[in-house]
Amino acid sequence: MYISGSTGLLRASRASSLSFLARRSSPTPSSPSLSPFLHSQTLSFSATVNGFSNPLRTSSQWFSKAFYDWRSPVSLRAQIRSSAAVIERFQRKFSSMASENAFKGILTGLPKPGGGEYGKYYSLPALNDRRIDKLPYSIRILLESAIRNCDNFQVTKDDVEKIIDWENTSPKQVEIPFKPARVLLQDFTGVPAVVDLACMRDAMNNLRSDANKINPLVPVDLVIDHSVQVDVARSENAVQANMELEFQRNKERFGFLKWGSNAFHNMLVVPPGSGIVHQVNLEYLGRVVFNTNGVLYPDSVVGTDSHTTMIDGLGVAGWGVGGIEAEAAMLGQPMSMVLPGVVGFKLSGRLRDGVTATDLVLTVTQMLRKHGVVGKFVEFYGEGMGELSLADRATIANMSPEYGATMGFFPVDHVTLQYLKLTGRSDETVSMIEAYLRANKMFVDYKEPQTERVYSSYLQLDLADVETCLSGPKRPHDRVPLKEMKADWHSCLDNKVGFKGFAVPKESQDKVVKFSFHGKPAEIKHGSVVIAAITSCTNTSNPSVMLGAALSAKKACELGLEVKPWIKTSLAPGSGVVTKYLLQSGLQKYLDQQGFHIVGYGCTTCIGNSGELDESVASAIADNDLVASAVLSGNRNFEGRVHPLTRANYLASPPLVVAYALAGTVDIDFEAEPIGTGKDGNDVYFKDIWPSKDEVAEVVQSSVLPDMFKSTYEAITTGNPMWNQLSVPTSTLYSWDPKSTYIHEPPYFMGMTMSPPGPHSVKNAYCLLNFGDSITTDHISPAGSIHKDSPAARYLLERGVERKDFNSYGSRRGNDEVMARGTFANIRLVNKLLKGEVGPKTIHVPTGEELYVFDAAMRYKEDGHDTIVLAGAEYGSGSSRDWAAKGPMLLGVKAVIAKSFERIHRSNLVGMGIIPLCFKAGEDADTLGLTGHERYTINLPSNISEIRPGQDISVVTDSGKSFTCTARFDTEVELAYFNHGGILPFVIRNLINSGNQ
Repeated sequence: MYISGSTGLLRASRASSLSFLARRSSPTPSSPSLSPFLHSQTLSFSATVNGFSNPLRTSSQWFSKAFYDWRSPVSLRAQIRSSAAVIERFQRKFSSMASENAFKGILTGLPKPGGGEYGKYYSLPALNDRRIDKLPYSIRILLESAIRNCDNFQVTKDDVEKIIDWENTSPKQVEIPFKPARVLLQDFTGVPAVVDLACMRDAMNNLRSDANKINPLVPVDLVIDHSVQVDVARSENAVQANMELEFQRNKERFGFLKWGSNAFHNMLVVPPGSGIVHQVNLEYLGRVVFNTNGVLYPDSVVGTDSHTTMIDGLGVAGWGVGGIEAEAAMLGQPMSMVLPGVVGFKLSGRLRDGVTATDLVLTVTQMLRKHGVVGKFVEFYGEGMGELSLADRATIANMSPEYGATMGFFPVDHVTLQYLKLTGRSDETVSMIEAYLRANKMFVDYKEPQTERVYSSYLQLDLADVETCLSGPKRPHDRVPLKEMKADWHSCLDNKVGFKGFAVPKESQDKVVKFSFHGKPAEIKHGSVVIAAITSCTNTSNPSVMLGAALSAKKACELGLEVKPWIKTSLAPGSGVVTKYLLQSGLQKYLDQQGFHIVGYGCTTCIGNSGELDESVASAIADNDLVASAVLSGNRNFEGRVHPLTRANYLASPPLVVAYALAGTVDIDFEAEPIGTGKDGNDVYFKDIWPSKDEVAEVVQSSVLPDMFKSTYEAITTGNPMWNQLSVPTSTLYSWDPKSTYIHEPPYFMGMTMSPPGPHSVKNAYCLLNFGDSITTDHISPAGSIHKDSPAARYLLERGVERKDFNSYGSRRGNDEVMARGTFANIRLVNKLLKGEVGPKTIHVPTGEELYVFDAAMRYKEDGHDTIVLAGAEYGSGSSRDWAAKGPMLLGVKAVIAKSFERIHRSNLVGMGIIPLCFKAGEDADTLGLTGHERYTINLPSNISEIRPGQDISVVTDSGKSFTCTARFDTEVELAYFNHGGILPFVIRNLINSGNQ
């Protein structure tokens, strides 16, 4: 799941973490520039106590409110450090002030064409404010949410004015609240979220409060899609065989999720085998416009997978957050975010023949990465939009994390409406969606004159300039034009080890390794393709590239080409609809003939669920130190992610995956060298198997039909017999099994009392790890397979789990014991304390011993020593995994000192009670002469009221060096979390206090 960046868009405050604390200073009356309507509606109260300024919230029945009641006022007694008498006096005075929406006067009926009305909506045109006409469409969604939820407590009129005045306020990094309409989970990230909710219920119960206060207040959709592995490939029975293994490994956690779907209200669980979460979201879960209790409003969503952004292709505002933030949104709290800049990306022209949506997204990714869009929205517009199908738009939106934006947004237009009809939404629903969005100035009609919108910056791309390309070998934004691939590959072999280098000596670059594969001779070399996977949410439900891949396979079969049998080929569609249109077209048989049998419906190779390589292939690679390759139609290719033995990993369109599988190597010039020899003895070239745009369009038109979507989703929650047979308890409190190695009660609330622990300083801490730049959550968080010699493996073996049943870290995210042992366990970890040695180990400074990171951390904890982490720029980039923060906390890490942080990871560190500090500009561990062998003291004030967001903090070492850092508590709310020891304890104390009013 996952997002890049270093500045903060989502500052994980109020909402991102159940923000019951007010955000900032007292709301002020709307500025004079606000429309007259706003002035007439002004009503705002707040109280300032001991340095915190907080609107008072009073309801003691917050969690018992009806579904979609957004008012949710809650007592702030726990975090306002003042006498009970003062607070109660204010609460009595303002107890009834938060019940009425400040904008009720613009609630307008939306008429139906035949009479009656669809419902009522908060009308943006009724504000009569010309600034709204120039707002980007993505910002209008934030504005509507703020207006609809404006109670002058959680969301104020001042917030509304900030959004209306976006052109002037967004450069100032102002903070606003945002309430998403729903939450989306996948099972890897959903399990720990449900574990936390279950654990919070226990904590409430232990503190003699009502456990049922822990319950989602917005719709939560959880799609189980990350557990399937490619154990069986190249087999007609692969889907069934892999699903049986999936249930064998995951029966316990599947049962836990099924319990959660019954125990918690408003939680829909989509069973395994249904498709990739983002495609199910696009085809089925996405509402585009909600109609709740007669009130219409835009669909919006946050998800615990960074590629939640795929839904932006449908005109639904959505992005990825950590599991911690998702839990906040589940409970109806406003997310605190910095009002983002918006990059306007104009598209013109049309794609050339043979160029795919994948080529386009890799080009867009490189352009936006170079432009710099971290923490921003990207909004696409221009006449080129009409040339892009909805699936193509979703492909671009999906990779927002790879280009670093919060989302890549495509406003709703006629193409969107056509897709909604194609995917089975009713005519009445589509009519309601169009009528609402047109009435509220959120619909783009390219047939009408366009009002010029204002953007923070501008980019432009002529689609005709896009060329066939790949990205790799280690990062998604390192684009390589296909015609330059061979030369680029050889430079990677030559270059020193890095993102574009493997440092293979010249004399061994042409080494050929011969081995026996199932009794037949085989050979591989540097660059040989050993995994070819059509997988991942980016492409596997885009009919043009999927059917394009099938046409390539067909042409290859007819010419007599075959994929070498030792290459692990697989096809994991994004939804069951793909199978239907591949069968309808008659092309699936050709994919099967080339080894691309369907292996399951879920996220596989792209997240490391690629399964084992054949032992003979694995030995040939490992014994000869070969740089073997994987080619996949995914969106992530970071080191160690796809498979431990594929050091070079290239992202490519599905047809290119087929082409490289046929070639058997990435060391080829497709323009000059043949892919292979045909059955007639003649050379076969790339152009001979590549389908034209017209060929693809014809088969898409005849094969992708609305009934396929309807039949696929009619029984989406009950269509898996294995899921239906799972028997689960009906209790609202979970019965933890201490012997379980999948679901374990975490220790977050052990010994918890109602008194906040207050801020903690760090005294004489040792450096657990010393990193350079670009340490991703793939390096930090447990991910992929569990290495046989790792601390996690030892833990499982001690509990009787055989190696074949280890499963992946992702599948065991509900067990904190396993996850703590897998933190910083990435085999590609580069830790300066090891002086160049790569791997998941560190130096135990007091003894000089080289230990696994977990073992060293436990040694420090047993001896009563704090630890810190030193890091470079963009610490925590990549996927916004909650375990990247939970794991270090469980290891005893008290602070991270970095040059810069990825936005969500920084907030997650605060949410787990870890201090994030930034070196001053121009400084880092190296320039300050820090080796990591020092002991560090971080002098934080002992009183939370003396700490301010962004203040300077001194760090002193026992070597005599001292330096000043910036405290990256970015809001007062984050300080409140830190004061309570983290978000979850903060939430529980507030819930209990609210019930005691």
